[in-house]
Amino acid sequence: MTDPLDAAQRLATVRDTIARAAALAGRPADAVTLIAISKTIPVDDIVPLLEAGQRAFGENRVQEAQAKWPDLRARYPDVALHLVGQLQSNKAAEAVATFDAIHSVDRSSLAQALGKAMASADDRPDCFLQVNIGDEPQKGGCAIADLPALLAEARAAGLPVVGLMAVPPADVEAAPYFALLAKLAKDHGLQQLSMGMSGDYETAAMLGATHVRVGTALFGKRG
Repeated sequence: MTDPLDAAQRLATVRDTIARAAALAGRPADAVTLIAISKTIPVDDIVPLLEAGQRAFGENRVQEAQAKWPDLRARYPDVALHLVGQLQSNKAAEAVATFDAIHSVDRSSLAQALGKAMASADDRPDCFLQVNIGDEPQKGGCAIADLPALLAEARAAGLPVVGLMAVPPADVEAAPYFALLAKLAKDHGLQQLSMGMSGDYETAAMLGATHVRVGTALFGKRG
């Protein structure tokens, strides 16, 4: 179980890093939402971060979120839950009912499924279109060239599209990819950018991220 003091210190360190990076870019610290990536993390290790004041969390799988978060959200009702992993179209309705934001809309069929789910529910989670910013075949996300069409389809389906999400290629400088994502968002009139993880969230905050997705720096390495 995570030591509460250790969890609070890690959270403070990450928040301070975000604040400094944002300041270098002339941005306020609260322009960047810290999403604590709690995938595979047990409830007992999430609670210390909640007690330290963290309120935005990210999960990769609908089923895991449904198993972990109902009781936690009853205790901490102001939590915002973000889906950051790939989503199957047949899980669209469950995702809409479970999450406050979905960061991985990457294809027309998923946009259609989410649109139908939202049309028949009271829930309308914010949606980010995921872009395969490094053109990597093993990663999710739409191709850059396909972004205009996907955006049009998502809007036509009734999705509240708020921004773009991307994961740059590993082991290379992330800054050019973050800058490209920011340009794509600006070109398409989108205000929010979900980019940056434990290894590069400081750079992302300097280059316009509105949401950074941090796991290891808050919870330690997963087993």
